[in-house]
Amino acid sequence: MLFETPLQPATLIKRYKRFLADVTTDEGKEITVYCPNTGTMRSCSTPGSQVMLSTSPNLKRKYSQTLEMVRGDNTWIGVNTGLTNAIVAEAIMEGRIKELQDIDTLKREVVTSKSSRLDLLLERGDTKIYVEIKNCSLVEDDWAMFPDAVTIRGTKHLHELASLVEQGHQGVIFFCIQRSDGDRFRPAAHIDPVYAKTLAEVSKKGVQILAYQAEVLPESITIQRSVPCFLK
Repeated sequence: MLFETPLQPATLIKRYKRFLADVTTDEGKEITVYCPNTGTMRSCSTPGSQVMLSTSPNLKRKYSQTLEMVRGDNTWIGVNTGLTNAIVAEAIMEGRIKELQDIDTLKREVVTSKSSRLDLLLERGDTKIYVEIKNCSLVEDDWAMFPDAVTIRGTKHLHELASLVEQGHQGVIFFCIQRSDGDRFRPAAHIDPVYAKTLAEVSKKGVQILAYQAEVLPESITIQRSVPCFLK
């Protein structure tokens, strides 16, 4: 996924109130920017870090600039979770996800039950493949992990995928690792043990677990390779 306009560099002062961050531009101006990430951004929100910002053409926005990536441990980390679905969908349709080849149609934000919706519905002939996508920005000791905060909603998505598998469909949980320093994946059981336990349970029920690493650059974010998943 290419950024349509060049990103602007800045330095992070602090991230706060969940959706806001203060930064210093290269010109020395302190500004507040929108931070589109509901997690804690653990390991990628250290004050003083280099960041990259995009600018919205929407003049009605209170904060015209968006925090797109943070520099941490010698790697750019994609933190805009609003882009993750588009990054994964692009990779699928370009045939770069080996487990999800020959897809005929792709639909986004699909309602699957009265109280649930999932990110993607892929169709291959008569086969329906439901995909829930999670952005992974947390890395500790070379392990890419999800989540970085307790996620009741994320656990609900896992149960929904398992239910769809029981109905005869395919269910996939896809972890998009937006940094280059995590070469293996596991659930963050020390942060959300319920999510980790549920992930292992739905895997046994037939939900497919995929983790792919993206190359994050100031010009683009592109999924590059799969990484092994460990549930214990």
